[in-house]
Amino acid sequence: MSEVACAPSDLRRARYAVAAVFTAHGAVAGSFATRVPWVQDHASVSAGQLGLALAFPALGASVAMPVAGRISHRFGARNALRGLIALWTLALVLPSLAPNLLTLCLALFVFGATAGMADVAMNALGVEVENRLGRSIMSGLHGMWSAGALIGSAGGTLAAHLGTDARLHHLLAAAVLTVVGVAACAWVLDLQPAEDEEPPPRFALPPRSALLIGAVGFCAVFAEGASLDWSAVYLRDRLDSSAGLAAACTTGFTLTMAIARIVGDKVVDRFGSVRTVRTSGVLAVLGGLLIVVADRPATAMGGFALMGLGIAVVVPLCFAAAGRSGPNPSQAIAGVATITYTSGLIAPSAIGGLAQATSLTVSFGLVTLLACGLVAFAGVLRSGDRDRPRVSRPGEAVPGPRT
Repeated sequence: MSEVACAPSDLRRARYAVAAVFTAHGAVAGSFATRVPWVQDHASVSAGQLGLALAFPALGASVAMPVAGRISHRFGARNALRGLIALWTLALVLPSLAPNLLTLCLALFVFGATAGMADVAMNALGVEVENRLGRSIMSGLHGMWSAGALIGSAGGTLAAHLGTDARLHHLLAAAVLTVVGVAACAWVLDLQPAEDEEPPPRFALPPRSALLIGAVGFCAVFAEGASLDWSAVYLRDRLDSSAGLAAACTTGFTLTMAIARIVGDKVVDRFGSVRTVRTSGVLAVLGGLLIVVADRPATAMGGFALMGLGIAVVVPLCFAAAGRSGPNPSQAIAGVATITYTSGLIAPSAIGGLAQATSLTVSFGLVTLLACGLVAFAGVLRSGDRDRPRVSRPGEAVPGPRT
């Protein structure tokens, strides 16, 4: 992308604009998640068929994410994000329209594909803003995604409580979120490819640097997927907790992650990506150990809270490191995103399969072992640390780096 001068006030607006896009993206996910039971009933699918259908968003994302870089190259970063975030918000209406398993799988494939492409585009722009500001913002941006997911979930919970048809709910939510997302794109950085810049390939294997960084993200997302989908079951089945207390554990885990991401940028600026992830990994391992040895609900809930605190900033830092690991940030980010989406796809079923063969305790022993990978391999995120930028005089434009 070509170098463009950018005033400090423009950078601040660009940061808030990207944060709004992250929030809208998360709100779509939250709006869908709360209406899955309605979608299941409407499509008349069994629990097993629903599990199959819910694998298709990750499949769609994995297939489509490598294309995001080429779209940004052809249309420019701003126009690409504007179009991709609109496709994602509008795709919210598709699953609730599906009348059977086949159409539901197709709808969720498109749903995941648009999510993944928008994800790559907004993370690439977030990394660019972070580079120009010279301080960490990626953790906070992902915290805004979590906040958006909570907002979407709250709206979905209210709609479900009122008995609102999910088709109407998702149509209204899609309309509002499309307006928010597209409007916010007016202030994101308008990066354009240099005249002599070759377009990225339509499909390409992730670069080696992205594989190493993605492996760290894989460990974190595996722990996140396992905790989100199985924490309530763990408390109910292993520790005989009430349904309310089990649900509170999952909510607490989500809130811990959101809060840690929002405040995580200050920690990263103070200690750097490597030390932050290494320390986070220690917290995640301690949380996993508490979960495994817990003999009462409070101990396990404390373990899940520590797990959420430990993994919260890892994925944002993986995206930041990928965006600075080579000459093609979008391709590297797409590679890391593909690996992390794959982890999120296999984690819930892997935990369930291992629990069926052994026990949930052994399953979370595996999660704890993977969390050790955060401590051992945090060094590959060294590219996520930035040099401090030159301090400009008031009103002076700050040139942005080439991406």
